[in-house]
Amino acid sequence: MKVIGVIPARYHSTRLPAKPLADILGKPMVQRVYEAAQRARSLDMVVVGTDDERIAAVVREFGGRVVMTSASHASGTDRVAEVAVSFDADLVVNIQGDEPLLDPKMIDECVEALKAALLEGDAVGLSTVVKQVGEQGFHDPSVVKVVRDARGRALYFSRSLIPYPRNRTETFAVFEHVGLYAYTAECLARLSQLPPAHLEQLEGLEQLRALENGILIQTVETRCQGELVSVDTREDLERVRMIFAKGVN
Repeated sequence: MKVIGVIPARYHSTRLPAKPLADILGKPMVQRVYEAAQRARSLDMVVVGTDDERIAAVVREFGGRVVMTSASHASGTDRVAEVAVSFDADLVVNIQGDEPLLDPKMIDECVEALKAALLEGDAVGLSTVVKQVGEQGFHDPSVVKVVRDARGRALYFSRSLIPYPRNRTETFAVFEHVGLYAYTAECLARLSQLPPAHLEQLEGLEQLRALENGILIQTVETRCQGELVSVDTREDLERVRMIFAKGVN
């Protein structure tokens, strides 16, 4: 199977404009993410998809591969789908461009989970990563929670606490969704053509589009222990810089 990783990157961001170009100890964030993705053993190729020539120029400057995309995409998934049609790939990984601390082993876990599900012959269309979250995240709407069935298939994603521990036991655990996806090429193409779904719009979670349309999502609990920070604000950026300054590379 040919597997490509796509990093969607847009210049305009409400809270942190020019986010992909933000400097992190001498390298732009898009380069940090790109270099992390290149260390994933499961990827045959890494590509940045952007609608902005300033980002494209920076990617070319550090030797990365970049594809120009439409400026009208409503989501990163749509941008990834446009890039994917330019390559003959069986699986496509959507790598968030604002997570420079991403462990490349997490990409491998996500890809292997999808491959394993496909080998079982089930109609799984994509896979994603989860990790256990502490009580400090239970009622934080920015921490997206997920509940799964006995085979690890996602049942629902929510910004609310799920499952609700009305009868809490020692085995009670809450899992946070990490925004990393691996798709079959067919599933990605289908998702990009589907309109936004009701629950997706209500929760503000595009992965619900798949569930609402009957597409199975395989989850895998990551074994990676490193801190993962999504850079959405100036404060997040400073936090990431401090972590890199302590020796992350």
